[in-house]
Amino acid sequence: MDSDRRAPHRERKAPKPLNKTRLEEMALAYVARFATSAAKLERYLQRKLRERGWEGEAQPDLRALVERYQGLGYVDDVVYARSKSGSLLRRGYGARRVSQALGEAGIAEEIRDETRASPAEERRAALTLARRRGFGPFGKSLPDREKREKQVAAMLRAGHPLDSARKMVDAPDPTVAEEWAAELDDES
Repeated sequence: MDSDRRAPHRERKAPKPLNKTRLEEMALAYVARFATSAAKLERYLQRKLRERGWEGEAQPDLRALVERYQGLGYVDDVVYARSKSGSLLRRGYGARRVSQALGEAGIAEEIRDETRASPAEERRAALTLARRRGFGPFGKSLPDREKREKQVAAMLRAGHPLDSARKMVDAPDPTVAEEWAAELDDES
């Protein structure tokens, strides 16, 4: 009965297969809209080719297209890594999680090392996460043993080292946690 009242379902047209011009327009639109790495752009284009197909005889050279965009400055892995790293650190993620995210984006190990957070930035990120999630002294009350273990585990999953997670969760009050996070700022 319900099906009688529904509007007729329109069949979607199959998208046109890509050609060189459409592929380049798609790539340009992607880099204009999103900050991306070379590997992410290449994966995006490969996915679009799988979905839509290719009109030409020989498959397109996606690597050459990506390299051309890198040469034009539309795609820069170092800039992307710095931006992504900074964003994740400001959200409270630790160095291990940042490195993992950059690796998934196809950022080379040497660029990840070059853009790695300083120990002071890592401590500030731990403080940010603890504040945001109400861990340790930032909660309504100091955690009992079970809650403390869960908070430490959450900080570990967020990419923080065990000693940082313990320092943050075990801090007796917010001032102590903030001082611990700021200790390395004075040395820089």
